[in-house]
Amino acid sequence: MQETEQAVDFKVAAQLGLNKDEFDKICSVLGRVPNFTEVSVYSVMWSEHCSYKNSIKYLKTLPRDGGRLLVAAGEENAGLIDIGEGIACAFKIESHNHPSAIEPYQGAATGVGGIHRDIFTMGARPIAALNSLRFGDPNHPHMRHLIKGVVSGIGDYGNCLGVPTVGGEVYFDPCYQQNILVNAMSVGIVRIGETISACADGPGNPVFIVGSATGRDGIHGATFASADLTENSAEDLPAVQVGDPFQEKLLLEATLEIIKTGAVVGMQDMGAAGISCSTSEMSAKSGTGMIINLDLVPTRQQNMHAWEMLLSESQERMLVVVHKGREKEITAIFDKWDLECAQIGEVTDTGRLEYFRHGEKVADIPAFSLVLGGGAPVYDREYTRPTYMDEIKPYDPPAPADKDLVSIAHRIMNSPNIASKRWVYEQYDHTVRTGNTNTNDPSDATIVRLKDTDKSLAVTVDCNSAYVHADPYIGAMIAVSEAARNIRCSGGIPLGVTNCLNFGNPYNPEVYYQFVHAIKGMGEACRKYGTPVTGGNVSFYNQSVLKDRTEPVFPTPTIGMVGLVEKKEHATTLSFKKEGDHILMLGALPNNADGSVYIREIMGQRLTACPEFNLDSEFKLHEVISQLIGASMVASAHDVSEGGLLTSLTESAMAGSLGYNISLPAGVRKDIFLFSESQGRIVISVNKENLTKTEELLDKQAIPFIRLGTVTSPVMTIDGLDFGAVSDWKSEYQNALSNILEQ
Repeated sequence: MQETEQAVDFKVAAQLGLNKDEFDKICSVLGRVPNFTEVSVYSVMWSEHCSYKNSIKYLKTLPRDGGRLLVAAGEENAGLIDIGEGIACAFKIESHNHPSAIEPYQGAATGVGGIHRDIFTMGARPIAALNSLRFGDPNHPHMRHLIKGVVSGIGDYGNCLGVPTVGGEVYFDPCYQQNILVNAMSVGIVRIGETISACADGPGNPVFIVGSATGRDGIHGATFASADLTENSAEDLPAVQVGDPFQEKLLLEATLEIIKTGAVVGMQDMGAAGISCSTSEMSAKSGTGMIINLDLVPTRQQNMHAWEMLLSESQERMLVVVHKGREKEITAIFDKWDLECAQIGEVTDTGRLEYFRHGEKVADIPAFSLVLGGGAPVYDREYTRPTYMDEIKPYDPPAPADKDLVSIAHRIMNSPNIASKRWVYEQYDHTVRTGNTNTNDPSDATIVRLKDTDKSLAVTVDCNSAYVHADPYIGAMIAVSEAARNIRCSGGIPLGVTNCLNFGNPYNPEVYYQFVHAIKGMGEACRKYGTPVTGGNVSFYNQSVLKDRTEPVFPTPTIGMVGLVEKKEHATTLSFKKEGDHILMLGALPNNADGSVYIREIMGQRLTACPEFNLDSEFKLHEVISQLIGASMVASAHDVSEGGLLTSLTESAMAGSLGYNISLPAGVRKDIFLFSESQGRIVISVNKENLTKTEELLDKQAIPFIRLGTVTSPVMTIDGLDFGAVSDWKSEYQNALSNILEQ
């Protein structure tokens, strides 16, 4: 008997991350003690990364259907939304945090590769990529190493694959010093009715593994992602996968070609947990089973054990179920693209996964017992309100003199969290496929043209984790609201959400409180905006176990949102267009600067309350900005978010190479008015012919607004105070981050 076929005790299961109750449940399901191969499969499939055992209860409370959704959340590899004219948009976001913290280049690169495979295994061609990145202090040499590795990994993989990276966000905070976050999003297009499901219908149908050969890279990667990072985590480096974007490009084209033959029954990317995951999830979805002969799996290394082959997370691989009798059509296409394509088994009607190696059965497991929504465990952890929240109080800073406002503004615009991320995005090819319209004239969300139609997609990723840390419920609502606001300001209508939920250890009651209340806030906002959550990713254990303490990251529920711009003329950018245009701020005047960069970074009050926010007022504002844009009354639109009103105005000025002359309302505190991040505000510019009509519509809809001033030659003037030339601000803004990273 082989080593992998020997029964194991709980001590072995515990080393693989299973607890006693889970081990006992495995024994009950199998009716016997599992062998090493079987317990290895359970360990990855029941890991947090694959099973969502500590999150699924609350994920199910999110709005998961309705609107233009074509598949309910979790049914397929990615969300699918009807965007009209027989076209659907597939999109999803996922994390690759732990691998990127250990090996930044490959960790980020394989995160990009994996999320694109989720899209094209459904039959959609990826047309855009976005990312959300969180780092610690960029002045620290090791952090600069991580930043450069992550950005290079994303850029190299996406550039080689030929998918433009069109948008994203980058934040810096000390909480990410030991545990960076790398979230990658892919957006694709497919004709309705031409998608492929991740199913294994039809007993007797052959099962193929296609793409790269299987190696030992990535083994127990799902388990690795379901544990804390420690000072010794570098020893887990073999758990980081190695990517090959050129191989993925071939796999992309071959996959889309085989789908057109009609010979494919079902297909799934081989991501976390490898063969174990794809065979179990596809079988469980169809109520079938599989017989898999591991001897037929192409390998890169000799003498691989069965458990290594089943758990390997080697990249650029997929599992394909084919209609029996049509095998040659599939193999011929993969031969043409010079890709491995091997039949390794067939679908059965037993509901069991039977894996063979060297002629012996090495594992026999009911497929349903392994998967999320099936036999995988589900937990409801206790939670308590974090003690630090009791220390949060509104903060009223001393009012600065007028002469200090310019200095404060420069410090804010030079903050790594506000300054241009040009150093990052210039490493990405954002023009390939010629769909990105934002290269020369940016908008709040990225606009991606849909060729041969008059439509465009508006896509964005958003989350200010400092807000969520201050108040998980309100902060998560703000994250959804900012994404929706960005899409509305760009001329689009929000359609759907994918999320990447990055939190600390779920066994920490205070962390679990953050998670539960963020889900509640997210769900309420998504229902308000009519944006169902199509799926995504939960990433727990984002914290560092140091010698004297455990430090979770700020709760970071990243929102990826897709919207539709029905007509090209509705696409709206943030740049001021013409001297003499009137500048208006829509939304209520701010009462404080809670949660702002001004309070946290300039005044040094790190623990600060959430910004002012009202969901009903926010929604009403979104509706009205869409009306204004739809009536062609707006020359530019830009939301007020991080950095406050001054940042919004200055970004619009720099984008249009123009300036502004504004006057502040009587009685306001200038620093709060300029630097507050109170939500529900948008800056628009309107030509004089449309000013009266615009103000009449705002009055009719009871939207508060003020005239700030006018667009001018490229000089910034506030209440008569000369803030200087826009060109000088632009130079500072564009170079601030590169000056730090290229030290």
